[in-house]
Amino acid sequence: VQLQASGGGLVQAGGSLRLSCAASGRSVSNYGMAWFRQAPGKEQEFLSRISRGGGTTNYADSVKGRFTISRDNAKNTLYLQMNSLKPEDTAVYHCAANSLGYGSTWQQYTYRGQGTLVTVSS
Repeated sequence: VQLQASGGGLVQAGGSLRLSCAASGRSVSNYGMAWFRQAPGKEQEFLSRISRGGGTTNYADSVKGRFTISRDNAKNTLYLQMNSLKPEDTAVYHCAANSLGYGSTWQQYTYRGQGTLVTVSS
């Protein structure tokens, strides 16, 4: 499975962005998927995960209420809607997938995509 995140960019504080993660190579409908981010000088931070069918989602406290994860298995695509963005949200955002169907650590995800940079200005 190859994953490619897109949709990042420069946005002002309080603004919104929608990230996409396109999967190729095989269907990800049987994989749990997640979003992580890595700010400069910091480790990967778990943001959110979604179950295979999309019925179960979990969020880190840092983004709960502001970010929404979703997936479209017909399009083999994962999304992250980000609202009320803050300067501290500035990071490279990565998507990931695993056959376990769950997990909140980077190491639990077998497939990890190239990131997309999100920069939030104050």
